[in-house]
Amino acid sequence: MANNLRRLWDTDPDAAPKKRTFSDDFVGRFRSGRLVGKQPESLSAWRVTTGDPTVAAEIARLMGGEPEEWDTDKEDNLEVLTDSPSVEIIIESSDKIDASMKLFGLQGLAHHCDGVELLSPDEDKGEPCGCPPLLQDRKDKARSGRGPKPSIDVAFRLTAAPDLGLFRFNSGSWELVKILHEVIADVDAYDGPVRATLTIEHVSYTTKAGRDVAYNKPVISVKGAYETAAPADLPMAA
Repeated sequence: MANNLRRLWDTDPDAAPKKRTFSDDFVGRFRSGRLVGKQPESLSAWRVTTGDPTVAAEIARLMGGEPEEWDTDKEDNLEVLTDSPSVEIIIESSDKIDASMKLFGLQGLAHHCDGVELLSPDEDKGEPCGCPPLLQDRKDKARSGRGPKPSIDVAFRLTAAPDLGLFRFNSGSWELVKILHEVIADVDAYDGPVRATLTIEHVSYTTKAGRDVAYNKPVISVKGAYETAAPADLPMAA
């Protein structure tokens, strides 16, 4: 759809809409899942949503897929189900990585903490959050809907198209939150932006009890300083 829209201006380029520019605003969001009806579905390749047809078309060109509209009341009404499980990205600093624990209720955000102290509302900031000290107990409470789960935010640019703008990835992955401090340390090891890969990694194994387990998890791997890296033609991890 968006690819066809671009061709409307081939015969009269002077009348074409000017390309939108972005600075601090997010131009799109990388997602590792979607809702099918009311059921969540984990994806093996990135799904990118955006409200900008130009961004959607560029994502489709670089990562495969076709821009399509999807049912949402948010601004990012276009989605691209890409063919790419991995994408090369630029993380400008560790300040672009944020993590906390959140629980949402019918009235919105019901609990927000860093695992030790409350982060909001302002009048309760700094008070003990009351979360269990053990990770497994926290996971159990989150699964039951009585406790918060991780909310990890990463802001980045695409190595293959850095001028396209900032993208956002949000994850509730317990696996990622366990090693996020290592990712932050890897970013901080360089003085300036770093090149990294953002990957949906498939994990499968059989437990000692003989139960087959399979799931997808997001993985962030820092590769080096961005200035010393030659951008790839495609934002695909080698």
